[in-house]
Amino acid sequence: MKIKNLIPDNTADTGEDHFSTNAETPLRSDAFEKSDDEKILIIQEHVLGILETLGMDLMDDSIKGTPLRVAKMYVKENFGGLHPDKKPKASTFKNSYKYGEMLVEKNITLYSTCEHHLLPIVGKAHVAYVSNGSVVGLSKMNRIVDYYAKRPQVQERLTLQIVQELQKVLGTPDVACVIDAKHLCVNSRGISDISSSTVTSEYGGVFQTEDKKREFLDYIKLDTDFNE
Repeated sequence: MKIKNLIPDNTADTGEDHFSTNAETPLRSDAFEKSDDEKILIIQEHVLGILETLGMDLMDDSIKGTPLRVAKMYVKENFGGLHPDKKPKASTFKNSYKYGEMLVEKNITLYSTCEHHLLPIVGKAHVAYVSNGSVVGLSKMNRIVDYYAKRPQVQERLTLQIVQELQKVLGTPDVACVIDAKHLCVNSRGISDISSSTVTSEYGGVFQTEDKKREFLDYIKLDTDFNE
């Protein structure tokens, strides 16, 4: 039986090159026409087909619930950040105390998924901004990172999306982000280099000056482990 190849022959070869035309996640115009429940049913059938093709016994108690578990995880958790309704409400407040230095939220735990192999990206994001009159709740910075991470991603795009969203929320270009993360598509397959990590950065406004950039990077290096 001839199996039809649904993608061009050279696509898999270029999959690890991080091409992108802009900072937007590539979504079709009909991406949200189906409900979450409809998507779960469809994905469940696809996962079942994958496991059956691999030769797994779907009657085994350990694996028979896997298609539904994976489908729910994809729609509700790992890729929940695709849906605009789940975008965090990032309310701003007047900077009434006139704090004029940078504010840094460091070591934000980040879980994402590589869009090339659908394997985990795990790391830390460090975000900073200088207020031009508005401030945002600290937890909202974490929520913005999590929202854009919870989708098929490349790290470069994720870094840009975090910065651009905070620039929009705060009404200032003075936002920066550095992400240091491990990609399991590198660590657990292919070259299988378990020690390497990937660092990306985006500096907006005043953070493009060497002084502010260096100040931000020095904050990131500060020892803030309070568990001892």
